[in-house]
Amino acid sequence: MFKVLVSDPISDLGIQQLHDAADIQVDKNTGLSEDELVAIIGDYDALLVRSQTKVTERIMQAGTKLKVIGRAGVGVDNINLEAATHRGIVVINAPDGNTIATCELTFAMMMAVARQIPQAYKKTVSAEWDRKSFVGVELRNKVLGVIGMGRIGSEVAKRAKVFGMEVFGYDPFLTEERAEKLGVKLGTVNEIAAAADFITVHTPLTNETRNILDRPQFELMKKGVRIINCARGGIINEQALVEAIDKGIVAGAAFDVFVEEPPAADHPFLNNPKIIVTPHLGASTVEAQENVAIDVSEEVLHILRNEPFKNAVNMPPVPPVVLNKLQPYFNLGEKLGRFVGQMADGPVSEISINYAGELMDVDTNPLTRYVVKGVLTNHLGHEVNLVNAMHQAKQRDLNVTVQKSSATGSFTNLVTVTLKSKSEERTLAGTLLAGYGERIVRVGQYPVDISPEGTLLLISHNDKPGIIGRVGTLLGSNDVNIASMQVGRKDIGGSAIMILTIDKEASKDVLDQLAKLPEIQNVRELTL
Repeated sequence: MFKVLVSDPISDLGIQQLHDAADIQVDKNTGLSEDELVAIIGDYDALLVRSQTKVTERIMQAGTKLKVIGRAGVGVDNINLEAATHRGIVVINAPDGNTIATCELTFAMMMAVARQIPQAYKKTVSAEWDRKSFVGVELRNKVLGVIGMGRIGSEVAKRAKVFGMEVFGYDPFLTEERAEKLGVKLGTVNEIAAAADFITVHTPLTNETRNILDRPQFELMKKGVRIINCARGGIINEQALVEAIDKGIVAGAAFDVFVEEPPAADHPFLNNPKIIVTPHLGASTVEAQENVAIDVSEEVLHILRNEPFKNAVNMPPVPPVVLNKLQPYFNLGEKLGRFVGQMADGPVSEISINYAGELMDVDTNPLTRYVVKGVLTNHLGHEVNLVNAMHQAKQRDLNVTVQKSSATGSFTNLVTVTLKSKSEERTLAGTLLAGYGERIVRVGQYPVDISPEGTLLLISHNDKPGIIGRVGTLLGSNDVNIASMQVGRKDIGGSAIMILTIDKEASKDVLDQLAKLPEIQNVRELTL
């Protein structure tokens, strides 16, 4: 018999499957202080919370039988993940439970901004019968741009097609094959900006997605476009949006989220008659609250019964013998994934990993999770973690293959990661060197020797005299200090790469200047 403590108000219907299980005893005891929870938690195998209970390290120390902590929602800020991982406690959440709720709110916002419903309501209840001011537009035959084609974005696209809309989709992991299955046209962010009548965003907030719609994108948009954000504040540059409305480019916007929540009283959205705002209501439906409870209850049952599970947000338990051998490689694996993930241009369809040397005879599954997490983190941010990385890859039809070999060149160990898309392959190899730690030793076909950390510039160029000096001079004149430099080439005078570690991120203007230098083919800024 397993004992489960529910310490926050959670839908009874949502946890009914726990009550119905013959091997589960459920106790509901809410509003407990930390001391009160410490006093009783030692009797329980599982703890279910929402956001009120702060699950501290002290509580976990007292929970000597705890195997799992379930959060009936998405965020886990109220749970000490490091302490849970250290004590071998699995922490799970419910990332899928609010999918339909957020999708439907997106459509509600789209309809509201198309027909100016809140503005018309406000005038009507103020005894103003004003029909002329509220001539809207139909969704039928309009182009909808969906930036972020994960769970929610895909559901939005599905419903938009029923409304007779043409859908353009962007996602770094959206292949042509998957786009065809979803019935959407594949496009870049800029192509969507130029073509769409409505644009909705459904990505996490990461360095890659922050201000993904900014002044350059608004300049591409046709007059009358309408913008919806029910995802995260910061994906769209708020000030740039206001400017685009003032210029007559954007006809209206609907936002459920803000960079800072709640927004300040003088936030420009709050008094703009063309912007509809709501207080982060994405998951605020009866059904969504039940769904997250159902999802987390199901996962708790799986974990207690030692069955497969998917929605953990901390590292899964690894046998000590395996952990001792692999732990030195974990950071290298994630850095390789992050590095090569930022090299890819098109939608990735496969991650191929080769372990060589002393890694041949080890169960490398935990290390593979680090590599896959690194690749996905660039675009999914905190949505991806060590336990759900493989599940997230599978959701995106991203094939992960692993090979092992004895050939390492001159290295004791070698991890090689290749990203494959329809049109390209990007390969990166790394190793651990005694006395030096993690090193990148190959980028594509070029041998190099660099430390995978900080901000890097990866510059493809023709191997001609003077190019290194021109790059250094340009960076210096823009107050960008070079910490280290590596050049890799195969033949004198042929194609080559230059990798520079710089002390701070270079501005877009500096990157554009670099790209215009003679003999430069491509410039990328990578953050590790």
